[in-house]
Amino acid sequence: MVNKTFVSSLLALLTAIGLGWNQPAIASLPPGNAVKDPYAILRNALPIEQKDLREIQHKLEDTSDLVRSSRWPAVSKAVSSGQFRVSNRKNEILNSISSERKAEAEKILIKLKTSLASLSELANSKDKAQFIDERANSLKQIGDLEALVLGDKFPYTIPEKFDNLPRLLGRANASIQTSKGNMKAVIDGYNAPLTGGAFVDLAIKGFYDGLPINRAEEFFVLQTGDPKGPATGYVDPDTDQERNVPLEIRIPNQENTIYSNTFEELGLYTEVPVLPFATPGALGWSHSVNSVDDGSSQFFFFLYDAELNPAGRNLIDGNNAAFGYVIEGAEVLNKLDVNDQIISIKINDGVNRLKAHA
Repeated sequence: MVNKTFVSSLLALLTAIGLGWNQPAIASLPPGNAVKDPYAILRNALPIEQKDLREIQHKLEDTSDLVRSSRWPAVSKAVSSGQFRVSNRKNEILNSISSERKAEAEKILIKLKTSLASLSELANSKDKAQFIDERANSLKQIGDLEALVLGDKFPYTIPEKFDNLPRLLGRANASIQTSKGNMKAVIDGYNAPLTGGAFVDLAIKGFYDGLPINRAEEFFVLQTGDPKGPATGYVDPDTDQERNVPLEIRIPNQENTIYSNTFEELGLYTEVPVLPFATPGALGWSHSVNSVDDGSSQFFFFLYDAELNPAGRNLIDGNNAAFGYVIEGAEVLNKLDVNDQIISIKINDGVNRLKAHA
């Protein structure tokens, strides 16, 4: 049971921290979407419609509950379905990929066929631990194929009024070194191009290097990005003005990204963003309580708590922009507090997808 005094204190804190929402009815929060795996969220967030790969992916993801309950015949059926599609829909999968990437896709398909054969054997032997490990390998290969389907295409239109802002037209990988350990994160510019673009741009500039953790609230967030001196964000040396990034959120099956409005303002009370705050290490962009469009450089690591923040129905979805996920080293988050700092943030892959402006 959630302690009401603690929740009231937490909500007061949320207002002070500048994450920008009104007090919700905690008791009525539904359980929400159960997908908490950052890899699964990122796979499903790719804007593609390759039905064969999606079908294999979803059937393998759905085996999680089946394995937990030892429903091995159903697990074997799901794996067999994947094997059938890889063997009999290979041409359809390859035809969805550009000619210059087909050779790479064929190599991945060979690996995927081998992985699915191993999964079939592990399902027959009922080896849970080995099955889970091999399934992760298979899902990574599917994700790699889905990324090849998408290629270099950026499928969404960014409003012209933001033409002066940097944008990340795809994904980037970041290494985050802290005083308590290291993490790796994926920054999703498909679904948060301006937010992801601002983050990658500042990381490349070395803006975050040496900055402290300026907020550390148990079960909630770790926040950083407040620069030294009187400024609260990034001041563009060319204009001597603080650069601001609008609130930017996508919801599934919508043509346009939502800018400058919260879900509450639009009456979207039951929507779940494409990038939800549903797992420890979700990266979120901070803004003040005065405006959802005044976020500049400060961001936070979300500390997922299943009771206070049910996946897909928490206090932040629709009020702040998520722009990526920690995929390795999330355990470091439990060690950090206000006595710690970001030593450095480096962009390992995806720099070429950053554009300084439209």
